[in-house]
Amino acid sequence: MTIAALTKAWQPMSYGFLDPSAKRELRRKMLKAIAVPGCQMPYASREVPMARGWGTGGLQVTLTLLKPQSVVKVIDQGADDSVNAASIRSFLSKVSGAAETWDTLAATIIQSRHRIPEERLRADQVLVLQVPNPEPLRPVEPNMSIARQMHADADYGRLWLILYEQMVRAGRIMEGAAYPALVNGRHVMTPSPIPRWDVPKLHMAQHLTFLSAGREKRLYAVPPFTRVEPLVFSDVPYQVEDHGGLTCHRSGVTGYFMNEIPQDVGSVFELSDSHLGIKAIRLSQAEGGVEGAADQIGPTWYENGVMP
Repeated sequence: MTIAALTKAWQPMSYGFLDPSAKRELRRKMLKAIAVPGCQMPYASREVPMARGWGTGGLQVTLTLLKPQSVVKVIDQGADDSVNAASIRSFLSKVSGAAETWDTLAATIIQSRHRIPEERLRADQVLVLQVPNPEPLRPVEPNMSIARQMHADADYGRLWLILYEQMVRAGRIMEGAAYPALVNGRHVMTPSPIPRWDVPKLHMAQHLTFLSAGREKRLYAVPPFTRVEPLVFSDVPYQVEDHGGLTCHRSGVTGYFMNEIPQDVGSVFELSDSHLGIKAIRLSQAEGGVEGAADQIGPTWYENGVMP
């Protein structure tokens, strides 16, 4: 046997950009994260062609999961057409040969920043959330060594104290995004900067969710059919944003999470899940007789602003 027989032909880069060693490590950590829901797993975050803080953690997890048969959807604050979402989606397709899509129903891997799609995800889909700060205890304990010990001891009393102080001072809990949640009755996690509206979508969901922070070198997971319970007091129920009665000025859809757009006089509201709005517009056009405009809208988490 010769050395030439043991070598492979030169390639400009590995499939899916990351080298095999990086993928092996990420897969091991992802399996551990699934085995211990909500627990942060450290990993050696690699360099990718993107600045830290712009989704490098989610990108590395997605690159590890990709295969040629994958269909990739990338969202940035609910929009598929933002510069960040379009750039990441194009990069993923170029390095893997995977197909691109805006449609939640067609995607097999959904990478997102700040939002979970309004259409329910299936068991054959994987959600990858980009996380800027994975440590829920950081506001109460800046020393990460002590914070790790607090996680090990399930010592979350200081988090409860913050929520109580907000209720005393403001009359309600003021956490608008990254609301701390207890996973599988054991570890408290921060569910990325998704709004409170999206946190219940993780509870007992059919799909697998990975949350990854490249800058902080941590990833954690919520396996299918796992309890995700926001930290609340027994006499103060968890409340999502009061968007159920708002109507999208473009699509006419009501009952979903909206973006407020200030105008010269007052404000208008627009559906945060941009492609759901596009589907609703096409569906109304089809009902009006426009040929070829029909589009399928899948079951949604919320109905008229309420999760059944």
